[in-house]
Amino acid sequence: MIGITPTSAALRAGCAAARRFMPTSAAAPARTRRLFAAAASSSSNFSTVSLAYDLHKPEQPVHDEKTSPIIVMHGLFGSKKNNRTISRVLARDLGRSVYAVDLRNHGESPHDHRHDYTAMAADVADFIRQHNLKEPTLIGHSMGAKAAMTLSLQEPDLVANIVSVDNAPVDARLESDFARYIQGMKKIDAADVSRQAEADKILEPYEKSLTIRQFLLGNLHRSPAGEQKFRVPLNIIGKALDNLGDFPFKNPGDVRFLKPALFVRGTKSKYVPDEVIPLIGQFFPKFELVDVEAGHWLISENPEAFRRAVVEFLTPKE
Repeated sequence: MIGITPTSAALRAGCAAARRFMPTSAAAPARTRRLFAAAASSSSNFSTVSLAYDLHKPEQPVHDEKTSPIIVMHGLFGSKKNNRTISRVLARDLGRSVYAVDLRNHGESPHDHRHDYTAMAADVADFIRQHNLKEPTLIGHSMGAKAAMTLSLQEPDLVANIVSVDNAPVDARLESDFARYIQGMKKIDAADVSRQAEADKILEPYEKSLTIRQFLLGNLHRSPAGEQKFRVPLNIIGKALDNLGDFPFKNPGDVRFLKPALFVRGTKSKYVPDEVIPLIGQFFPKFELVDVEAGHWLISENPEAFRRAVVEFLTPKE
C-alpha cells in the first residue's frame, strides 16, 4: 500500500538474497544482556496502557489459554478486528489460543501522547505479564511487526518466537501517503458527517483506492451526537509519523534475539528489500525468510500462503 525507502546506514551490509538464511547463533554476550536491561528500564519512564483484545480459543486446544499463546498485532490505522479471521484460523490449525490486540492509540485501546515502538513494546510486555502468558509467539504486521521485533530484542526472555509480517529492523522513511491520509481524515472529523458514504466522498481526493479508503474508514465510530468520528487520535498519530519509520535498536552487533524468528514478505511490496536481509540476520540469527505472492497487505491478499508459512514455522519439528 505505502512504500518505504531504507536509509543508507541500514543498507551498509549487502549480499545476495537467500530464501532461507539460518546462521548458527552464539551465546548472548554480557554487553547484550546489559543493553536488554537498560532498554527495559527505559521503558519504565513512561506510562503503559492496558490493551483491548479479543481472545480466540481453539476447539481442540493443545494447551490452556495461558501456555504458548499467540499475540497478533495490527499495523498503522488497523485494529484487532482486521485480524479476526486469521486469528481464528491459527487457533484452529495450531490448537493454541490467539490474543488479537489493539495497540495504543488504535481500536478500543487507550490513547496516549507517546506513540513509538518502545512504548508499544512495553504495552505488550505488560499485557503478557498481566495475563500470566507463558512462552507467547508474537505476530505483527507492519507497525505491529516493528513492535514485536522491539519487544523480542528488549525482553527476549518474555517471548518464545516472533513472526514479522512485511517489515524489517531498519530505519526507513515513510512516504507521504500517511500524512495525506491524516489530512483527509481530519477534514472528515471537521465536517460532522452522519454517514460513511459522506466520509468516503471527502476522503476520495486523498486516496483513489476504494480498498484503502474502506480500511481507513473502518476507524470511524458514531459519536453520541450521531456524527461519524475517527476513533484514532489523529493529532497524536500525525505527530508520530516522522518516527514510525525508525527502529529503536541501531547496532545489531550489540543486541540480538537468539530464538526462532520468521520474516514473511510480500513479493510485490517494498518493505523488505533484498538489501536488508543481512541486517535481519544480524539482529535475528535464527531467522527464516518466506516470500508470499502479495503486496504489503499480504495477510488479506494471500491468506492461505500466509497461513501455511506460519503453521509450518510454529509446528514442532521432530
